[in-house]
Amino acid sequence: MIDVLIIGSGGAGLTAALSAKDVGASVLVVGKAYPTNSQTSMAQGGINAALSNAGDDTVDAHIADTIKSARGLCDEEMVQTMCSDAPHAIAWLDSIGVPFSRVETEEIGIKTVAQRQMGGASAKRACYAQDYTGLKILHTLYDTCLKHGIDFLDEHYLMSLVVENGCVKGATFLDIRTGELKQIDAKSVIIATGGYGGLYHNYTTNMTGATGDGIAAVLRAGGAVSDMEFVQFHPTALKKSSILISESARGEGGYLVNSKNERFTDELGPRDVVARAIFEQFKQAQEVFLDVRHLGEGKLMELLPQEVALCKLHENVDPAKELIPIKPVAHYSMGGIDVNHTMEVDGIKGCFAVGECSNAKVHGANRLGGNSLLEITAFGKRAGENAFKYASSTSVQKATDAQLQQDKTYLENLYAQTPTVNFYDKREVLGKLFYEKVGIVRNNASLNEALDYINDTQEAIATMGIEDKSKTNNTNLTDFLEFANTILLSSTVVSAAIARDESRGAHYKEEFTQVDDEKFKNHIVFQWKKERA
Repeated sequence: MIDVLIIGSGGAGLTAALSAKDVGASVLVVGKAYPTNSQTSMAQGGINAALSNAGDDTVDAHIADTIKSARGLCDEEMVQTMCSDAPHAIAWLDSIGVPFSRVETEEIGIKTVAQRQMGGASAKRACYAQDYTGLKILHTLYDTCLKHGIDFLDEHYLMSLVVENGCVKGATFLDIRTGELKQIDAKSVIIATGGYGGLYHNYTTNMTGATGDGIAAVLRAGGAVSDMEFVQFHPTALKKSSILISESARGEGGYLVNSKNERFTDELGPRDVVARAIFEQFKQAQEVFLDVRHLGEGKLMELLPQEVALCKLHENVDPAKELIPIKPVAHYSMGGIDVNHTMEVDGIKGCFAVGECSNAKVHGANRLGGNSLLEITAFGKRAGENAFKYASSTSVQKATDAQLQQDKTYLENLYAQTPTVNFYDKREVLGKLFYEKVGIVRNNASLNEALDYINDTQEAIATMGIEDKSKTNNTNLTDFLEFANTILLSSTVVSAAIARDESRGAHYKEEFTQVDDEKFKNHIVFQWKKERA
């Protein structure tokens, strides 16, 4: 039996795999796509660490900035652990070959890791590799996993966790290529499946597969989720395509201007503040642009080559000569699977979660730019070590096939039914509804409208289903499974947002514009065991 089963092959999962392998575990990494296709590659700007390579900075300042950005809704012990580990994380990534950008030091021939300033930071703290930081980290982690002989199983879609007597025993998967359902038994499981930005379909920087599959599986298995109402909107995505233009563009000196060519906000303020400032410009019938023309073509190509290419390809704009039309869109999920200090899931023994799918309570109401890559590195290591520690100290009996049979019955029924409602149309409506009703600025009337739609859709899901009845490479099937997960998660997001009658970080409510620590300085938690519809 496998010691550690890791579900998700992005940066968090790969770091956990290396960590578990390093302490002697047998490891299998299972992903619904390929590792190089994960959301980690979308993290462009940098990874935070107080190295002081670009000026004065301290771990204490990093901790303070993170707590301030979180608006008090964080576990300060976990924040301290993450920020204190940051210099070690950079040293480790550097040692395995991440090609960080470099700057000359006073010592002849010595180059140190380059750092730039990100929004909400009090110093130049983000270590970067041009504007491909997440991509470079991801590829280096994957190469290192292959060198260490870690096993991978790609194109396998997570169906369910196998949980018996409150303990995880493995998981069931759909082999996308063959249509076969299979169960993988394991002594411990790490969920690293990413966030739920896919709820904002067409209005998110996330890939289409960011549908919270692992979070939904945990909910169905009886685990807890928390802080689901906190979804970060990135201020600068391309207007037409919603593709991210990294905060590094503002960190290197880019301006935000309106149609009158006026700057209207501090470009390096916290993301929630900047996103709301742009939203206010939209209310005044102003368009908003990112202006990097003054940086010059040479600097842009040296430091921001990806942003230049993206603007030319998707917006037909040359940033060296023209303004970049932008809008804020959903970017990062602060909430997720509720975990303790060991990264173990609340309610399921032996199951751990790390990365954007988890809520380790370090981001609170608003994540500090540059902390997402740090979290997956610092806590990925912790998750891997603790999962193996659990696997080594617990007598795990082989699971029954009850969950597998239940999932087979579910799929058989899905193949047998004839859909009368097109779920793709519902997905389009849900994405627009979330952007407009559960977006940057919220109110209870709009939130309740969204909840009514979600409830109606949940009741009608039995009338949906799949047109394609083939077994092999059936994307219609996986699209439907993902859609069902987003419907499940969307109700927790909206319900938590309705319950939180205050404004804190990324959750801003028009009729309650102040922070209310007396009533709401706490985490809203959902936990129930829910069968598939």
